[in-house]
Amino acid sequence: MKLNIDVASASKPEWIEAVMADFDSFLQDHLDCERKASATAMSMVAKYPDRDKIIPELIEIGIEELEHFQQVYQVMASKGIPMVHSIGEDPYVKALIKLCHSGRNERFLDRLLIASVVETRGAERFKLVANAQTDPDLAKFYKTLWVSEAKHGHVYVKMALNYFDEETVYKRLNWWIEKEAEILDSLEIRAALH
Repeated sequence: MKLNIDVASASKPEWIEAVMADFDSFLQDHLDCERKASATAMSMVAKYPDRDKIIPELIEIGIEELEHFQQVYQVMASKGIPMVHSIGEDPYVKALIKLCHSGRNERFLDRLLIASVVETRGAERFKLVANAQTDPDLAKFYKTLWVSEAKHGHVYVKMALNYFDEETVYKRLNWWIEKEAEILDSLEIRAALH
């Protein structure tokens, strides 16, 4: 059984060009994304405390994403790149969340599958960043992040399978993968993770 499906459309070459042309801005956005990923996992713990089969994994992801935040911060500090004062809205995630069902169970499934899709896209993009790096330390760093994000993509699907049957999960996951590709293709390319 496959726990996640690859992205429906590859990131455009223009995206990695934009990232490498303004890597400082990318790092600032990446830092924000890691904080938000940690907060997302922990907010699911708070919103769904009765889903005890997945609480330990959500906590682990929350901690791991916070560790990634710390690591990105250390990279930025070593390069003299400041943290930005305000965190901008992420149009990609906002567009995904807007498509969520509103019922408690349906929204729970959607939030898990959105997390899977976002993590899978992160893995795809971190792989591109790792391969484009000329700095061997940054290449290694982004390779470890790419592996971690791919793992998280699998874990969120596995979580969904604890509470929903395979057919329901995979049908909805395929729908999300298609919607994610449409959303990504509609957004302006910028030096940001999404």
